[in-house]
Amino acid sequence: MLTSCKRRTLLQTLAGGLLLSSASPAAELPSELVLVKDAKARPQAFGDTRLFLEGQTGQLKSLTVGSLQLKPGQAPHPPHTHPEEEVLLVTEGECEIMLEGKTTKAGPGTVMFAASNHLHGITNTSRSPMTFYYFKYLGK
Repeated sequence: MLTSCKRRTLLQTLAGGLLLSSASPAAELPSELVLVKDAKARPQAFGDTRLFLEGQTGQLKSLTVGSLQLKPGQAPHPPHTHPEEEVLLVTEGECEIMLEGKTTKAGPGTVMFAASNHLHGITNTSRSPMTFYYFKYLGK
């Protein structure tokens, strides 16, 4: 037999679950054009990031589109993994891209694809800033 305290806790838990399940899903990203001047700029110690898009779409649980202008000799973070797949496009400067333990010199026009949970990283090897754009996404 449930005590009144346990019954109350059970009812509150069930009510909370019903509220969460009836909550409307997050709004999808609208079709839009984001000019570089309108992207959210975030200065960091290693360089300047810009966030163009972030949210869910009709086909994706999450989509993130951004750019990073890395300072000479810098990396945004050590090689890492994440559940999202990622496409990276180098547009300016020289760098080294590490993908699954193999490091390759790269420059403008280089495209990297890192599958879900695959180790990857990037370092600016130029004497000037280098820029890349990244597209991270996770399917529904």
